[in-house]
Amino acid sequence: MGSKRINLNYYPVCPNPELTVGVGRHSDVSTLTVLLQDYIGGLYVRAGTTTDEDSWVHVPPLEGSLVINIGDALQIMSNGKYKSVEHRVVANGSKTRISVPIFVNQRPSDVIGPLPEVLGSSGEKALYKQVLYSDYVKHFFRKAHDGKSTVDFAKF
Repeated sequence: MGSKRINLNYYPVCPNPELTVGVGRHSDVSTLTVLLQDYIGGLYVRAGTTTDEDSWVHVPPLEGSLVINIGDALQIMSNGKYKSVEHRVVANGSKTRISVPIFVNQRPSDVIGPLPEVLGSSGEKALYKQVLYSDYVKHFFRKAHDGKSTVDFAKF
């Protein structure tokens, strides 16, 4: 792993939470994300692989726990055996929310793609091409949050 990035996210009280989004639906470009969330909650993950926009599950905060999300880089390196987690944050109408995600990333100069150990000698076909990690990250930040569409950048 190349780097870790820590964000300190502050979500103020929103008087009309139904009219806004805390953070739009997306998956993380990291390999892994370690999340410390406060007791307020607001993190939702997409349930299953459905494309139904209303299929979201709340991740309730548990005191003393961390949430571990698989990121896009691990999905690519595992050739899809591990799936990155599509998630979003919903605004709160009565309480301020704070979260601290730690993103475990590849080095910008690393090339990511299915690992040879994953493809093995069985001749499993690679679902993803080799991409420069910094190009992948740039692609993510050039567009609006849109679910897991970033991972398509690395697909054949």
